[in-house]
Amino acid sequence: MIEKSLPIVQAPVPAPNGSLDERFQALRLRLRELVRDGLVVTFSGGVDSAFLLWAADHARQGSEGSLVALTSVSESVPAADLEDGREFATRLGVEHVVRQSRETAHADYLRNDRDRCYHCKVELFRIAEEVARERDLRWIAYGYSASDRQDVRPGHRAALEHGVVSPLSEAGLGKDDIRRLMREHNLELADKPASPCLSSRITTGIEITAERLAHVQALEDILDEAGIRVRRVRVCPADQGLFLRLEVAPEEMANVLPLRDALIREAERFGYRWVTLDLAGYRTGGARS
Repeated sequence: MIEKSLPIVQAPVPAPNGSLDERFQALRLRLRELVRDGLVVTFSGGVDSAFLLWAADHARQGSEGSLVALTSVSESVPAADLEDGREFATRLGVEHVVRQSRETAHADYLRNDRDRCYHCKVELFRIAEEVARERDLRWIAYGYSASDRQDVRPGHRAALEHGVVSPLSEAGLGKDDIRRLMREHNLELADKPASPCLSSRITTGIEITAERLAHVQALEDILDEAGIRVRRVRVCPADQGLFLRLEVAPEEMANVLPLRDALIREAERFGYRWVTLDLAGYRTGGARS
């Protein structure tokens, strides 16, 4: 919530326990209230924020409300996510504001401790507050869902501190619900794999640098061009420097082997002694120490 003074912390709203249709209706009613006063949706180009933006636009139809999608960009944002976001917002016909983020200018973020996501979200919500004030919009919302309550999310602390609302969580909609609703409404990003920022690939405690983020992007581009959808290139510590660990879905491991020479050549060019394929496969939180 944007006020002339300090942001007001919003208490979490209890999630309804009804059917999927009832929870979706609760989301629509909530978004209608927010859009009426003016709403900025922070939009990463991922599934959850795309669904939130679509639902907010749907709630806006026939009303006098205002809606803006905001995407912040930096060295940590995968290029494909920005392009997905641009295309999705264009198809909706929603105003899409793209602003440069300065999280990589902050030592607290670059330190890459367990509060990295908190510092990232503080910067995102600072930008969102600027956009909201420029356009006289009252509310900021982001794609925190009911599923996210089960995980450690330092970024949500920043949301509460800045009075940012989380309508998906309020409505009791989790990630499976969101994908199901997106498929039912034929939304393009329904089956997009999760795509967190590139900084999440760097093991906790290893300093984030623009060069390391570029290294991750370059190797993931090789995997992406080969059609490997679920992939992570992790920067990991070793006794003799750093190495790169590749995580892909188990069923796609065989498709990585033909890329062996290209991956090794690129890794060595960046100064990494080893690039490995993790036989355990992709898993969330793989960069946490």
